[in-house]
Amino acid sequence: MPPRDRGGCRRPSRRGGGSMLPTEDLFVYVYVLVDDAIAADSIHIPTRPGPAPACSDAELLTIALVRHLLGRRSEAGFLAEVTRDWAGLFPVLPHQSEANRRIRWLWAAFEQLRVALAGRLPVDDCAQIDTSALPVKHPSRVRGPDGWLGPNGLHARFGRDAAHGEWFYGFRLAIKTDLGSRFVRAWSIVPAAVNERDVATDLLNANPPPRDLLCDKGFNGKAFAASQAERGTAVLVPPTKKQRASMPRILQKIIAWRPTDFVDT
Repeated sequence: MPPRDRGGCRRPSRRGGGSMLPTEDLFVYVYVLVDDAIAADSIHIPTRPGPAPACSDAELLTIALVRHLLGRRSEAGFLAEVTRDWAGLFPVLPHQSEANRRIRWLWAAFEQLRVALAGRLPVDDCAQIDTSALPVKHPSRVRGPDGWLGPNGLHARFGRDAAHGEWFYGFRLAIKTDLGSRFVRAWSIVPAAVNERDVATDLLNANPPPRDLLCDKGFNGKAFAASQAERGTAVLVPPTKKQRASMPRILQKIIAWRPTDFVDT
């Protein structure tokens, strides 16, 4: 895709009906974002030996980003769709294996672009942090050290998944988002055995402290709340059973209320 080339545009396809822009316009818009970020050095792509590929890194980044925006689950299927329907925008595309290999190699560029775009948006005064289990193997099949290793000493470990009430073996994905927009401000993948409050502290140090922080019961702790209060952040967590018992009756009913309590008759 030549930079800033708007010529030869075809009529927008109906395939983009679920997006905010017609698919063709979405390709062009995302490509301009990526190309500008590379030109401004917001995305730093190391040079590689050998001749420059016919399909640029900016084009592959654009294809990968648009696939996610459109919710296409199959990488091979979407590359075939681009080859069939958008050859005018991407005249030279690599084979599936080469495209997969190069997109994996560009993983850091996706994060650099996300950080650059996030910097353009105002930060919400209220934030939320939560973790999700990333199991890689059933606990019953773990027999000593295995090959689930990552960069910087990242190892799979045992952890408790409170949401499902079970143990798992793997990692945790921790995410900090703005409460209103749900925009991701910071994220991390850590071993499952790591304390959630320690991960939250690292994520909060990546940006200015929010006024309020919404968390679940896993982040409940006096030391954590006190350390965040020193930074000007109030930690908001659901009340414990003991705290609920001392609340007024009306508040207990509100907390225990469920939508199914109201049945149309």
